[in-house]
Amino acid sequence: MNRPLVLPPVKVVVWDLDDTLWDGVVLEGDAPAPFPAAVATLHTLDRRGVLHAVASRGEAAVAERHLAEHGLAELFVAVEVGWGAKSDAVARVARELNIAADAVAFIDNDPLERAEVATGLPGVRTYLATDAAGLPERPEFAATHTTAESAGRRQLYRTERDRRRAEAGHTGPPAEFLAGLDLELTVRRAEESDLDRAHELTVRTHQLNTTGRTFSAEQLRALCADPGYEVLVADLRDRFGSYGTIGLAVTAVTATTTTLELLLMSCRVMSRGAGAALVDHIAATALAAGRTPMAEFVPTDVNRIMLVTLRFAGFRPVGGPGGPLAVDPAAPPAPRRHPVRVVVPAGRP
Repeated sequence: MNRPLVLPPVKVVVWDLDDTLWDGVVLEGDAPAPFPAAVATLHTLDRRGVLHAVASRGEAAVAERHLAEHGLAELFVAVEVGWGAKSDAVARVARELNIAADAVAFIDNDPLERAEVATGLPGVRTYLATDAAGLPERPEFAATHTTAESAGRRQLYRTERDRRRAEAGHTGPPAEFLAGLDLELTVRRAEESDLDRAHELTVRTHQLNTTGRTFSAEQLRALCADPGYEVLVADLRDRFGSYGTIGLAVTAVTATTTTLELLLMSCRVMSRGAGAALVDHIAATALAAGRTPMAEFVPTDVNRIMLVTLRFAGFRPVGGPGGPLAVDPAAPPAPRRHPVRVVVPAGRP
């Protein structure tokens, strides 16, 4: 029997503005108030951690001013307003936010614009303007829980926008910019207050993910209490501020091995080297304790970068194709220099 296709949750909604978020065309002198139902949807999804962006026709300054006049500008993490193809604008938003197309939704009143985006970006889900009020009720927008991290996701992305602008204005080598960020990765055992966020990471993170396993908060709670397991979370910050809790590692521990059953890192920090720093830290900690570092890896269409990260950390296949990866304790890789400083809080492994 064929199983129904399960689509990933929507991470960002890209909005058309004229005749979608409001009734009228602001560039033609209209001054329409946004539709109350659409505004309610903006706020509801924002609280769930769903991001909002704009891909619309017109002049950017005029559109942004109208959003600001109605107190909505802060809700949008990316604004693309111009005269090119909407599919190009949506693609730029996805690239800027580092979000895969199949986690993007596009809402527009014009069927031709929706069709153009659907053709140019087949993974993007499109919605009619009249669908706006009902989006929070759809399963792809549903939140099984809302964490402090998800409710603050918009601000994290806006802070990331400031980082990108600073990086774009940097004239030296990229490595110099990274070094100047003062990146600090705090690795600690997961606590009760971390479990909802850890579960959220397993559901939302696909590219930097070794096995694609998902764990509920209840399952993670049980693993935290199991002496045969260790559940670690990683928080990242730099001179601009916090990235939040962006990493999770679930390891099975025996007297002789430490096996990564899941390691993931938020796509937001893909370019920061945090994933490599976390893998190296876990491997080095295992070796220092006299255990062989091992890792399970399940390939998907999008997680090859995680395999590359493991291989650069010294993990090699053992036991034939499809078997686990391991670091040879007799020939461990030389320590690598990272732009990220790893910190372990006192009293925590």
